[in-house]
Formats: sequence, C-alpha cells, structure tokens
Amino acid sequence: MNNIHRLYELWQKNAVLDSDLTDELNAISGDEEAILDRFYKTLEFGTGGLRGVIGAGTNRMNVYTVAQATQGLANYLNEAFDEPSVAIGYDSRIKSDVFAKEAAGVLAANGIKVYFFPHLVPTPMLSFAVRRLGCSSGIVITASHNPSKYNGYKCYAPDGYQMTDEAAARTLEYINNIDIFNDVKRMDFEDALAEDMIDYIEGWLLNEFYDHCDSQRLDKDICKKSGLKVIYTPLNGTGNRPVRTMLGRLGLDEVRIVPEQENPDGNFPTCPFPNPEIDQVFELAIEMTKDFPADLLLATDPDCDRVGIAVRHAGEYKLMTGNEVGVMLCEYVLSRRKALGTLPEKPIVIKSFVTTDLAQAVADKYGAEVKNTLTGFKYIGEIISQLDDAGEADRYILGMEESYGYLFGSHARDKDAVVASTMIVEMAAYYKSLGKDLVEVMEDIYTEHGMYINTLSNFSFEGASGMERMKQMMDDMRTNPPKEFAGLEVIGVSDYLTSVAHNTVTGETSAIDLPKSNVLQYKLPNNSCAIVRPSGTEPKIKVYITACAADREKATALADNIISDMKKALGV
Repeated sequence: MNNIHRLYELWQKNAVLDSDLTDELNAISGDEEAILDRFYKTLEFGTGGLRGVIGAGTNRMNVYTVAQATQGLANYLNEAFDEPSVAIGYDSRIKSDVFAKEAAGVLAANGIKVYFFPHLVPTPMLSFAVRRLGCSSGIVITASHNPSKYNGYKCYAPDGYQMTDEAAARTLEYINNIDIFNDVKRMDFEDALAEDMIDYIEGWLLNEFYDHCDSQRLDKDICKKSGLKVIYTPLNGTGNRPVRTMLGRLGLDEVRIVPEQENPDGNFPTCPFPNPEIDQVFELAIEMTKDFPADLLLATDPDCDRVGIAVRHAGEYKLMTGNEVGVMLCEYVLSRRKALGTLPEKPIVIKSFVTTDLAQAVADKYGAEVKNTLTGFKYIGEIISQLDDAGEADRYILGMEESYGYLFGSHARDKDAVVASTMIVEMAAYYKSLGKDLVEVMEDIYTEHGMYINTLSNFSFEGASGMERMKQMMDDMRTNPPKEFAGLEVIGVSDYLTSVAHNTVTGETSAIDLPKSNVLQYKLPNNSCAIVRPSGTEPKIKVYITACAADREKATALADNIISDMKKALGV
C-alpha cells in the first residue's frame, strides 16, 4: 500500500498537463479504495494496445499513459524502421481528440512523421490509411463499443492489421523502461504541423476508401429497384458520414437517420452501452418505424467497425445475431458470385473459431474453404496479407467474427462496418426483390443445414480482486476440466494456451497450429461445444455456447442447459 501512496503523491505533484486529472486526484484524497483502483496496476499494453476507464492514475486512460505508450512505440519504430511514419485517427469518445494529438506530438518529438485525420473517422479507415500511405504503424483512439467512461489506444502493423504479438512485446519492453513523467519527449501539435512533422490526411484518401467499398457490390441497381426502406443509427459515433455516403452510392431513396443518435457525442446519452449486439440501441429506431415502416434497421458502434441489424418480420422487429448476419452474408455472396460467374477457384472464408460452424456448412455447399483463427480480427487480417503476398488475394471472399465484425475486400485489414453495411443493405434489397425478408432467409438456411444456437455470456469482474478471480477461474477450468455439459460427454478439450488438443474418448492429443491464447474449448457430440476465455480488452470472462439440434426448441433448451452447467463449473 505504501508504494500505492507514493505513486499517488507522485501524480499529485507531476500530473499538471490536464486540470481534470488534478481535480480528480484531489477529490480522492483519503479514499483508499479509489486510490488503489487507480494505481494498483499499469494499464496493460498488448496486441490491442490500451483500454481503460478515463481518469487519473497508472490504471487509467489519460494523457500520461497515452504519452508513455507512444514513447515506447516511438522507441520501437525508430529501432525497427529507417524512416518510420504513423497514421493517427480517433473516434467520438471523451478526450479522443486530446489523446490523438498527444500521441502525434510525442511521435513528432521523436522524429517520426505523422499523418493525422483532421476529423473523427471509423477504425477501418485508419487501417486503410496505414497501408495506403505506406506507414510503419497506425494509432486509433477508441474503446469500440464500451460505455462512455472508457477509452482506448489501438496500434497497427504496416500491413494494416493490429500489431503482432512480437511487435507488441518489444514495444512493451520499451514502455516498461520509461519514466512516465521524465522520459517522454513532447512537441506541441501546432508546432509539429508548422515544421511538417505532422500532415493532415486529405479527402482523396477517403474517396479511395469509398471506391474500394463500392467495388464489393454485386448489383449496382438492386437497391434502387427494390424500394428497400432503411433506418440507420451511428450511435453518436464515427459512422454517420461514411455509412451515409455509401447508402447514397447504393441509390436508396428511403433512408432515415435516428436524430438523437446522429451526431458525435462521447457521452452516448441515449445508449449507455453503444453496442449493436444489444436490443436497447434499436429502441429509438423502432420508435421511428411508427411513421416510417422500415424493412431494415442498421446500427454501427462508435468507431464503426461493428454493425448490427434488426429486421421487420410479421410486423415486428427481430434483432439478428452476429453469427446469423455472417452466415447470411456468406450465403448471399457465395451464391450470387457463383450465379454471376465471378466466384474464384478455391474461394476462402475466414472466421474466428468462436464464430458459428454453420458458416462451414454454407461454405461447403459452394466448395469454399473455411480458415479458422483465434479471436481478434488481426488474425483474419494476417491471412488476407498472406494471400496477398502469394498473389491469391482474389480467393478471399469474406472475413467474419460473431461479435458483429465483417470485412469484404482487402482494402482494410480490420473489420469494417462501412463496407459491411453496404453489403447488408444490398443483400436485404436482393432478397426483398425475391419477396423475402432476412428472417425468412435465415430460417431457410436453418432448414437446409440444421439448427445452430450460438450464445455468448459475459461475466464481469471489476478491480484488482476481479482480475485475480478471473485468473483463478481459468486455472481451475484448466486443471479440473468438466467431464460433461447438459448430460453430454465432453469428447475433446482444446487448450489454446498450451497448444494441445486432447480427445477424451481415444486419449489422443494433437498440436494446435495457432498462436498461444488463454482459451479453453470443450467439444460435445453433434457439433455442440463450449468455449471460455477472458476478454482481452475488458474485465470479463466470456463463454461461447454452440448447441446443435434438429429444431429451434431442442437447440435452445440444450444451449440453456450447457450455460447453466458452465456457470456451475466457473462458480458464478
């Protein structure tokens, strides 16, 4: 505790760049729990960069933790590249612009050229800019779909996907040797602009990005002919201009925007959890349907890399899951490209291994290969880059994650809700022209391939004690693996941390050819399974359930029973 107090006093003395930090530090004087929470650890820098609550302390997102991370990045880049450069973008969150300019000033002070977006942009646009401008790295200030008290700092590799494990580890080594108040080089943002160390990214790059999104379309006239009606909400984030630009290119006449969620606002006043996975984000859009009976409701998260939809079916609006949308996109693009004669030989669909295996069944129908990766879109981006390097980029059809992340095309190497929104709307228009809504399309897929119920449960554990509890849970599950779930025998256990898959029926083991990750997978008969892992960006344990059965009722009951047994195994 004495070390904690010394840190607190050090920050009281030195944290003078932001008056909000000074006020916060003074306000918590004498509050042992508040001081501990801010200083018991340092925000962890990993392949996803940083993410945390905005505020004062080593365990918070603030100008000092951002500057320390950026100094570490600068040291790494100056070691690894002859003339490094970095593209920087930011979203609508509280202090995103402040943190972005702080990072730019630190890089400039270290002799690193910065290309800076002059306004907020979606994360995939930053990914595109890194590759298009030939940068050594990229930074985007965002906390994706987290509540407003959070912000984050994502780092990118030259190929446009998030930083690799090796590069992140080397950057972390530098960060750990930096005194947060004495070792950081800084340059005023305006001075760096004047000295040409910072250049603003111009509009031509945005137009190229839109052109790449436009190139993925399969039918240039279907949206206008279909009469599809759409309500879109950017959830007070970065998607407003980019998604609306693409909706305009689609030629849609019937589009409405949720006015309360149209403009950037990091407080997210009408949706405290701005996550398109949650029903609540569609409430205002559904209210608008009383006067405008839209066929499709579209919502993008604050940094516009995820997109969720609700579909009008039998007079009601049904929220579709990320798995369902991914499977429908897979069916739509593979079937249409086959019909149009544009499907390449040996097409490839890439998905995270927690994403539904129903995608495998759909891909098999069209002779497409499915590549499974660890959770994290950077792994999908790496495979796209490998295909590109081998001259086989045309084989890539779609990348998808169950968490509402999709990518068409190789212009970006991160999930892209701009191009995904474009293709979802085109898909809905196409099926409307056939007299079907997307709920009916999904039911057709289930009828053809069987019912797959995929669920995700999150269990939150805040603070120092929460982190320790999550570690203990994973240790217990690893050393004492459950023998059954819902009365079904566990027939296989895959430990992605040890890279070993164990067949519990035969006793055989095999190697897992993926990077190490703290994930446990329990395989059950008939393609059902349970997967558990700690979140890489939030203080949560995530449990993914796949339940397969002949019909929805049986599959739903099975999913409920599996998660019930998983909760018992975890002790939650």
